[in-house]
Amino acid sequence: MNILKTFTLKWWQGGLFKWGMLALGIAIGAYWHEYFISYLRDLIAFAVVSLAYVTYVWAKQ
Repeated sequence: MNILKTFTLKWWQGGLFKWGMLALGIAIGAYWHEYFISYLRDLIAFAVVSLAYVTYVWAKQ
C-alpha cells in the first residue's frame, strides 16, 4: 500500500476536501482550545509560511 501515490481530484472534490479539513480544524480547536492556546503563535507562523510558499509555487506555474 503506497499512501504517497499521486492522484487527481476534480475541482469539487478538492473543494469538498478543503471544507472537510476546515470543519475538522474548527472542531479540534473548539474541543481542545486550552491545549492549543500555548501553541497559537507557532501555529499562525506555520500557517503563514506554508500558505505563502504554496502561493509562490502557484504564482510561478
